[in-house]
Amino acid sequence: MLKAQKLTLAVLIQATLISSAYASEQSEAQGFVEGASASVLFRTGFIDRDKKNVAPGKDTRSTVQSAMLNAESGFTQGTVGVAVGVVGDYSVKLGDNKHSGNGMVPRDSNGNTYDQWLRGGAYAKARVSNTTVTYGTQVLDIPVLASNTARNVPEYFTGTLITSHEIKNLEVIAGKFTKDQMSDQVYNTDNDGNGNSLKRAYVWGTKYKFNDQLTGSYYGLDSKDKLTRHYVDVNFKQPLSTDSSLTYDLSGYHTKWDKDASVSSAKPNVDLSDRSNNIWAFSTTYNKGPHSVMLAYQQSTGNSGYAYGENADGFQSIYLPNSYLSDFNGRGEKSVQAQYNVDLGAFGVPGLSFTTAYVYGWDINTVTTQKAKESEFFNQLKYTVQSGFAKGVSLRLRESIYRNSQAYADDYYMADTNETRIFLDIPVKFF
Repeated sequence: MLKAQKLTLAVLIQATLISSAYASEQSEAQGFVEGASASVLFRTGFIDRDKKNVAPGKDTRSTVQSAMLNAESGFTQGTVGVAVGVVGDYSVKLGDNKHSGNGMVPRDSNGNTYDQWLRGGAYAKARVSNTTVTYGTQVLDIPVLASNTARNVPEYFTGTLITSHEIKNLEVIAGKFTKDQMSDQVYNTDNDGNGNSLKRAYVWGTKYKFNDQLTGSYYGLDSKDKLTRHYVDVNFKQPLSTDSSLTYDLSGYHTKWDKDASVSSAKPNVDLSDRSNNIWAFSTTYNKGPHSVMLAYQQSTGNSGYAYGENADGFQSIYLPNSYLSDFNGRGEKSVQAQYNVDLGAFGVPGLSFTTAYVYGWDINTVTTQKAKESEFFNQLKYTVQSGFAKGVSLRLRESIYRNSQAYADDYYMADTNETRIFLDIPVKFF
């Protein structure tokens, strides 16, 4: 880990020294007040998980109304630019939500759901040339440490992140985070609400655009007393004609757990110093006009499943194609997917899109069998208003039908479930 930190620091320093090769972002700073922005996103969210073949009362259903604030000053002018900002949300549950438990509504120490709650925090930024240092509360989009944004409100991390664009088409990041506030947590603590304490997490990585067709990336994570994780991705887009193309994507993770760390899907009686997982996926997507078809194959190997929950984050740090309600990441699992997406704007309804997909997984290694299976049929319809006073307002309807072998449900995973999600987003920009 020490070598990785030194390498990342060396790259950042070198990039700063040759920054003249690329125009400076800081030179375009508008000013602390002049560059300021503020907006609120009003979201009404509903998640219903109708669980089959389980005892009554195990279903989870929540409806929440939230207002999410994002306000940030501009950077001050000069060699070193400084900016400050705040992110936060205020939510109210709609209905009794007696069957909460799907990441939407927090509970108190007695297990009762909150009627209303407030979350968030502030951050500060400093920028030199094309390198920015951010300290404070942040929403992360890093393949090895990502904020869960699939609920009504986002997951927040507290720490420091350095982002550098000193070389054209190259992004380099490095950071350290010490607190995690999941979507259904009221207080920003070092515990994610699932018994996993985020003591300290280092992240580093780089992404490079070789040309208009080829991009590649690598990211790493060292989570103290938890695990070390690496991610790579290569994406190539092959133009075929004026309105069609083929895109190939190869991505994967390598994870090794620290001794004595909790691993929910580890093979029984495995050596505590040798628990690891490799999971990778290859997908190809054919695009023609408003239509796209994707085929994907994903495979997990090692004496554990991907088990991303033990990373003490919000379960979104899995940037692989076979990921919907299930992530098809069981121990030894192989899975295939067929997906179809259409932009219905080409057929007279601008802003409307539809996605359908089917994923099938097999050879899942459980305590009682190595042949467990799972499948998911996914459908999503999304409409975004394109113009007028309601421009930007969006409605998303999502449905998943998930089924698996009883052996897999008994070991680690959810029961057969029909899930419905409805999200209505109304953005309001103040300035």
